[in-house]
Amino acid sequence: MKFARDTWLVFQRQTQLLLRNPVWVFVGVFQPVMYLLLFAPLLKPALNAPTQAEAYKIFVPGLLVLLAIFGGLFQGFGLIAELRAGVIERSRVTPVSRLALLLGRSLRDVVSLLAQAVIITVLALLFELRVFIGDLLLAYLMLALIALMTSAVSYGVALKVKSEDALAPLMNTVAQPVLLLSGILLPLTFAPGWLQGVAEWNPFSWAVDGTRALFAGDLGNDKVWQGLSIIAVLAAAGVAWAARQFARSVR
Repeated sequence: MKFARDTWLVFQRQTQLLLRNPVWVFVGVFQPVMYLLLFAPLLKPALNAPTQAEAYKIFVPGLLVLLAIFGGLFQGFGLIAELRAGVIERSRVTPVSRLALLLGRSLRDVVSLLAQAVIITVLALLFELRVFIGDLLLAYLMLALIALMTSAVSYGVALKVKSEDALAPLMNTVAQPVLLLSGILLPLTFAPGWLQGVAEWNPFSWAVDGTRALFAGDLGNDKVWQGLSIIAVLAAAGVAWAARQFARSVR
């Protein structure tokens, strides 16, 4: 009960800080919206899709996974600012659970990224995208797990490096191959065999395939449950590792 209360208090505080400056929600969604408006219209001829709606069923799920990955990976910059301001240092004298300090922040990030995902989905509906609500909610669960994992890992790395100058290139170095090997912008079925083989080791490629299956209405596709299982395990591992970093930094 105490852990749940601590997590809620941290989440509530972090959400209040976000709502005081909600512009960051729209800043975060700006780049995906540009992809949606300026890149997606090119996909129908490129993919030989029968309709623009079918092209969006391929592109929008990848775009949402992109949002969850990048949105989570760069949350650590805010934590470094808190470290510099002494916020984390002052947390040492509080009885709040160290895991709650991490989880409250990460859940705030999950909610923020899901709000951005809803905005993108609504915009895609204007382009004739259609998806069953149950499949969409399951896809959002996949996104939430991705955001939880990447956010927690970003916080853990931030506590390690304690510098924006080190965190930025590190996150970019990780994010670029993850992006290219997950088939986010275009399905990897168009890739050569060796590239598809390498991508099999990228857990986010499973998440993208599973999310695309959900948008296609194929709930029984094995990739849906494989993707959810893989991401859930990685999210738990990421939270456990990051919580350990919080415990070491806030004693």
